[in-house]
Amino acid sequence: MPHALDPTYVATVRRRSLLVLSLGQVLGGVAFGATVSLGALLAAEVSGDEGLSGLATAAVTLGTAAFAVPLAALARRSGRRPALATGMLIALVGVALVVLARAVDQFPLLLAAFALIGAGQAANLQSRFAASDLATDATRSRDLSLVVWATTIGAVLGPNLVGPGEALGRLVGMPSLTGPYLFTVAAQLLGVAMYLIFLRPDPLVLAQRVARDGGTSVSTVRDHPAMARFAILAVAGSHAVMVSVMAMTPIHLMHHGAEITVVGLTISLHIAGMYALSPVFGVLSDRMGRIPTILLGQAILVASLLLAFAGQASVLAVGIALVLLGLGWSASTVAGAALLTESSSPEMRVARQGRSDLTMSLVGAAGAIGAGVLLGWIGYGGLALVSLIVVAAVVAAALVARQLDR
Repeated sequence: MPHALDPTYVATVRRRSLLVLSLGQVLGGVAFGATVSLGALLAAEVSGDEGLSGLATAAVTLGTAAFAVPLAALARRSGRRPALATGMLIALVGVALVVLARAVDQFPLLLAAFALIGAGQAANLQSRFAASDLATDATRSRDLSLVVWATTIGAVLGPNLVGPGEALGRLVGMPSLTGPYLFTVAAQLLGVAMYLIFLRPDPLVLAQRVARDGGTSVSTVRDHPAMARFAILAVAGSHAVMVSVMAMTPIHLMHHGAEITVVGLTISLHIAGMYALSPVFGVLSDRMGRIPTILLGQAILVASLLLAFAGQASVLAVGIALVLLGLGWSASTVAGAALLTESSSPEMRVARQGRSDLTMSLVGAAGAIGAGVLLGWIGYGGLALVSLIVVAAVVAAALVARQLDR
């Protein structure tokens, strides 16, 4: 094997790792998209109460939060390869338990199964950080954003496999609403095999070796805890705003007479906004800087929230607001994740990345729950205006961070 300090060798491993991680995101997205599409329906059917349908998504989100730090700790000890594969294997156990819970109609078992599936989502989140392990300052955001972009393919394919999966499930005698999990199992198994076989050498292990041996092919910077805290705040705050408004949009549109197909199209466009242009924001972050790109993301979020407030009675206006919401989230999270990585020493980097994913998942769950309360209290427009408070906090923190960075 070539010497780890050889820049050409490191660059070759970096490019190969990006390809493997991107393919892994596609497979993970297919698995997760099919899972989430059926979660609410399964929860309602197994529990017998439509009011409990939202607990399926909540269980996945809390499971993602619960596994974020342990998987990051595993990556720190043993590398990305075992951590990513372990997360997907745990999710496979969850899928099997979902089918069992549906067969025996046990709601607590179903929620526990969805929590285990959250480990797969935690692995998907960690893979974007894995993309930055071997990056330099000039490529970090771009590399990270390419892996984020790959999520678009899985997010589109996954829900569209529900119909064929259900037909296939009936052929093999599976309980209703569980057939699509056949595709989930296949995608997860392929993802595990791909990580274990092709993610070699492990990008994190190689990056740690380069840093330890004093190599210059991968940038290493001094630890900057205050900037790392701001990066976590920027990612978490943007995620809270996005989840809060997005989660209540289907209900709001249905109350205004929108057809279910229109609601589905609106959410699809929102997801496209979240992922499709992430490479553009990655390039901007590398060229303009991390904090300016985060501020750009917050400006887009402000435009989204103001449009959601002013045009709340218009389906078209709400749809445009949702696209802008996804774009603002994308700019902020891509730049924020890059800033967190380069503000953390090699010894602290992976632990902080896990902490960021934990925080992001928890505020997402809290935002969705709180948004439901606010929607009933002050309406959709009021929810959008209240969300501006979070944006203002991120902007204020960004201005302080810029002063610290000088």
